[in-house]
Parts: sequence; C-alpha cells; structure tokens
Amino acid sequence: MRGKRIPRSLAGYTHHNKVVLVHGGSDYFSRLIQLIDRAKTTIHLQIYIYEADQTGRMVTDALIRAASRKVEVFVLLDGYASQDLQKEFIRRMKEAGIQFRWFWPLFKSRRFYLGRRMHHKVIVADGSFCMTGGVNISDRYNDIGGNKAWLDWGLYVEGQAALKLHIICNEMWKKAYWSKRLTADKFAWLPGIQPAEECMVRIRRNDWVMAKNQISRSYLEMFRTARERITIMSSYFLPGKIFRKNMAMAAKRGVAVKIIMGGVSDVKIARLAEQYMYRWLFRNGIEIYEYQDTVLHGKLAVYDGAWVTVGSYNVNRISAYASVELNMDVRNGAFALGVQQELDAIIEKHCLRITPESFFSHTSLFSKIRQRIAYESIRILFFLFTFYFKQEK
Repeated sequence: MRGKRIPRSLAGYTHHNKVVLVHGGSDYFSRLIQLIDRAKTTIHLQIYIYEADQTGRMVTDALIRAASRKVEVFVLLDGYASQDLQKEFIRRMKEAGIQFRWFWPLFKSRRFYLGRRMHHKVIVADGSFCMTGGVNISDRYNDIGGNKAWLDWGLYVEGQAALKLHIICNEMWKKAYWSKRLTADKFAWLPGIQPAEECMVRIRRNDWVMAKNQISRSYLEMFRTARERITIMSSYFLPGKIFRKNMAMAAKRGVAVKIIMGGVSDVKIARLAEQYMYRWLFRNGIEIYEYQDTVLHGKLAVYDGAWVTVGSYNVNRISAYASVELNMDVRNGAFALGVQQELDAIIEKHCLRITPESFFSHTSLFSKIRQRIAYESIRILFFLFTFYFKQEK
C-alpha cells in the first residue's frame, strides 16, 4: 500500500525541537557566545558581514577559546561583504586552529556571479544547537557604547533541526566555490540531541543558481493559507510581481495584512524605492507601519497565530533570485502567538502608522520623482547584477 502524500505545506518539518525568538543586540550576542562556549565537537559559523570591531573581536575570542578546547571550528564568510576584514585578523584565527574560507571570493571562483552572495547568518554547534536570523557580526547589530542595536532577530533552536542545519553548513563549507577541488571534512554526521519538547521546525533556503526557492514558496503558502491576519517585518521591502499578486489576493479575501518597515534606513535609495511602493500597498488595503527607533534590519513574518518564518530573507528580488538565503519556519501555535504579541507591541509603542492622508500630504512632486527614479534604478541594478546567471541544477 502506498503511503499518504504529505501536503507541501507540511513537508520538511522536524518535530522534536526547542525554539526561542532572540532579540538582536546584546541578547543575541550573549546567546551566541554561550553557544560557542558550550560546544564540544564542532562549530560552523557562516556570516555575511564580519567586522574586526569590538563585537567581532569578542566573537573571535570565543571561537579561539573553542579551538583551544580541540573543537573543530569552521568559519565561512561572504567574499564580498566581508572583504575588508584585515589579513592580520584572519591570520589570528588560522593560527589558533580555526579553519577559514571565503564563500565565492571575488575573481577566484570557478564562476563569477557578483549578485550571488552568501547572505545567510548561521551558527550551529555539535549538530545540536543553532541560531539563524538576520544579525551580522558587527557593532551595528550589538548594543555597544550606549548605541542601540539595529532592530533584528535570531531564532535559537535545539534539536533535530540543528542537526539538519549542521549537514547543510557542512555541504556549504565543502562547496564554497573555490577554483580548486576541496577535500571532504571530518565531521559529516553528528548525534544531535532530541529535546522532550515537540515543535515543528523546517529549514528553508533560497539560491536561484542552485534551483532553490523554498523561502519564497513559504511566503506564497502563507498568503494562500492565511484566514485572519498576516504581519511581515522586512527591511528593503520591494516585493516582485508574484509576491504582490498573492499578497493582494490575501487582502482581498479579508486577511488583515500589516507591513512593518524602517522609518530609518541605512540604504537611502532603498528607502525611497519603498516609498514608491506605498501607493500600491494603499490601493490594496495593506497597512503600513514605520519603525522609528533605529535602523530596522529584521526579517520575519507570522500569520493567524499559527506559523512564523525567521531568517535572512528580505522581501525583494535580490533575496528571491540572487542571494543565498536561509530561514527557519516554525509551525507552533504558542510560539507564533508570542511572536505576534511581540510585533503588536512594536507596532503600538515604536511605529508610526502611515496612511494615504499622512503620506500624500507630505509628498511633493519632487519627492514623487525621486521615489520613482530610485525604484526604477534598483530594478535596473538588479538586472545588471543577475541577467547572466545560469542555474547549475
């Protein structure tokens, strides 16, 4: 007898996990250091931006302590975003026994895709404990010197999903796309722990070149499944046509769709382009909220108090069709309800509601022109960065 087919919306989930939503800033880095310090056999750290500032030195010191305990430490950094990391800093890691590589180092890879960067932020220890999210290793993401960290999130996981993530990181390490063939690593499988808690968690990845679009599919499933409410927090919110169509259909069904974006941005052209998108959001009855306290860098979504996705994926075409991204989906009512309450509190206490009246009353003709130019410029830049991409699977 043939077994029942698992619905696509339930495919890929592991069941025995313990999960915690982690705030960016000191909370995130305290947990990161604790995770490194408790490691016994292996650590994989894969990061988009790694800087040699106070936060970078703190994390590096913890990794060196782990290496001195004979823990196998593998550090994989993006070859573009972290290219300014000093050679002396890297040498210190290597001399301590840390194994270090670049992901697609510029002009040294067997293929050169400028727009394809390793944008995910991942650490996994012993195949048992892990953390993913949008937080890079930099003072900007930490509470340093009285400065408030950028708003961001991590997801801490113990259990089966961590073992799966270890296997993914191991494959990423081996296939870092150097020009020469790399040997296999010692650790391919580790005995992961199995917590008593039951929480459904699955790993989702986007990497168009390698024919992966799982995170994009998760978002589309959310738009098609939601019945009551959807809340999305996203920096650089510039959804493509398919995304917009499904979001509009959800709103038309009566789903309350809320988008939390940054009132302050580190990328001014992206901020102007987002504002150009406001007109479309207004027309489709989607509520807009701007976070006021600091730069918003977080990427997560929740619907109906049932499901959450957290990770590195921005809602735009770069994350959908260019970058290497990783999210974790959590299907658990208690956890999702807690995340929804967090976002509701942020909306109430730290956000400004943008209505058509307030937006258009403060938008001059010159501002409209600037917003349109910014939007079209980003579209052109995306095309120039990706038109030559070829799928390898």
